[in-house]
Amino acid sequence: MNRDRRKQLPVSLIIGQPWQLHCSLVPASLSSSRQKLGLKGFIFCKILRWYHSAIKIFPDTEAGSRILEDITSNAGHIQEQVLEEILTKNASTDYLKGFLNGHSDKGLFKNKVPVVDYEDIKIYIDRIALDGEPSRILTNESITELLKSSGTSGGKQKWIPKTAEEGERRAFICCLRDTVLNRYLQGLSDGKALLFVLINPDIHTPGGLVLRTASESEIKNRKDRYPQFILCEDTNQSLYSQLLCGLVQRDAIVSVGTFFASGLLRIIKFFEEHWQEMSSNIRTGQISAWITDPNCKRAVSLILSKQMPDLADSIDLVCQEKSWEGIIKKIWPRTKYVLATITGSMAQYIPALEFYTGGLPVVSSLYGSSEAFFGINMKPLCSPYDVSYTFIPNMAYYEFLPIDNHQDPNCTNRKDAHLKDHIVDLANVKIGQHYELLVTTFTGLYRYRMEDILLVTGFHNSTPQFKFVQRTNVVLSIHTDKTTEQDLQKAVAIAMQILQPLGFFLLDYSSYADTSSIPGHYVLFWELQLRPNDDTPELDQVKMEKCCSLVEQSLDQKYKWLRNQSISAIGPLEIRVVKQGTFNVLMDFYVSQGTSLNQYKTPKNIKSEKAIVILDSRVVGKFYSREVPNQDS
Repeated sequence: MNRDRRKQLPVSLIIGQPWQLHCSLVPASLSSSRQKLGLKGFIFCKILRWYHSAIKIFPDTEAGSRILEDITSNAGHIQEQVLEEILTKNASTDYLKGFLNGHSDKGLFKNKVPVVDYEDIKIYIDRIALDGEPSRILTNESITELLKSSGTSGGKQKWIPKTAEEGERRAFICCLRDTVLNRYLQGLSDGKALLFVLINPDIHTPGGLVLRTASESEIKNRKDRYPQFILCEDTNQSLYSQLLCGLVQRDAIVSVGTFFASGLLRIIKFFEEHWQEMSSNIRTGQISAWITDPNCKRAVSLILSKQMPDLADSIDLVCQEKSWEGIIKKIWPRTKYVLATITGSMAQYIPALEFYTGGLPVVSSLYGSSEAFFGINMKPLCSPYDVSYTFIPNMAYYEFLPIDNHQDPNCTNRKDAHLKDHIVDLANVKIGQHYELLVTTFTGLYRYRMEDILLVTGFHNSTPQFKFVQRTNVVLSIHTDKTTEQDLQKAVAIAMQILQPLGFFLLDYSSYADTSSIPGHYVLFWELQLRPNDDTPELDQVKMEKCCSLVEQSLDQKYKWLRNQSISAIGPLEIRVVKQGTFNVLMDFYVSQGTSLNQYKTPKNIKSEKAIVILDSRVVGKFYSREVPNQDS
């Protein structure tokens, strides 16, 4: 690209480069390249060579689309090549030698290597992380850092190996994602992306490896691509600075987002608490005195360089409205879409996001985790309730444990030596079937249980598309009942239909099984808000009790049967309504325990006694079901 033209390109507010950075192009004629390289050239290693030699500022959507069409048309063959490369590279590792004796045969791998969860491999990761032993215990790629999971889904934080090569793989899938977004959303190159990112200080393990979240790894390994306030480790100062710069450049913003829907709602709440101060900063051209971080001050000074009273007046006019419905579209009027993960447990936030976004599409573009990046949403403008991800077959090797559609997904949690007899590969999954995802990576995970339940919704060429359904390990239980995250989410949504006509929406919720009394019972914590932003919504006892009954009536037959016994095995369900801001306080607690704000997801089943105490201390109303659920419906 011509250097002079490059200087004129719009610079993203947050990532410090044009919106679509990270996309590389393969040669224009994919077919001729395949003839020269063979199909194996389309597994990651060959694409990566093109990646390094052909980075460009704006992705060529046509060329990117050709890559996608080609790799998704050959998913089965590419998957076999990926597994072959992983085994060839890592057969000599301590872990695989114990099963394969140094061989790299794929059939031997599928017959001998067991299905494992994190606890099974933790001893190997601890030897590297705590004792400083070499990476070759698990992988012959050099482990450069460990990625920590949030710990809010399953209750325990995991440490996942990462290598430099894995960073390039993730950059590649992001390139493909951006290709799809450019296809559906025109004009993104004419503005800036306001992507909120928050980081924590690095932690070093006794073995000398740095411990970070996946987003912190991306930022700190590519510091030159990000504005300086992203590197601020004081989350309040960083978020304030990001919002302030977003306001100053409000007419240039074409997209707004963060990693999870819950995080975006947290940001809106922060903005609600600080907009007047930010407006004052813009009016005077001076940042608040409490912003002391040098990175924040330096970065903001480049954007907030003069008094802007007219801009401050326009912000005041929007924020002083009684209702904040559509606030994102009103503050950033050129915004074309909102970016946030809204699948799985995040789906509960869709009504709240729809309220604040003013009808903007909410795009959930990528399915990934600390362990690996898996797939992209090929229809980014679809309904948030219909999001499916097309798996990219050259990122890792994928396998799937079938789950009967009437079966409890937690039943696969058993340590069953015969589990591997039921495994199917990516090319052989069936539409309409639920599966638990297993992954084998270049970085040392082999037949590793992601604990994600996926539903096959279709195919893009020969590559399956999956809807994220739930985690396997989130469940409420008092007796022999088992209520999954998805069961509870559906029941809560049905119950909320009682309150929605009154102007309420559910900001957040959680639950726990209270066994302190006999019989035990389910407790739900609800944070409600009225659409006109009233701080203290009035609660009608009869309607709230009806909500309790509706939740119970919407649960499964086993639960209802246990509630109907002459000596009841489960007591009436309870809803505890909490003060405004309670789930922000809960988030602060988990962050103080080491969870990253970027990765935080409200736990739907609270296991921490301290967290329950926090929620209980902010309860403003308690309501119980007055009806025994009908077993016949």
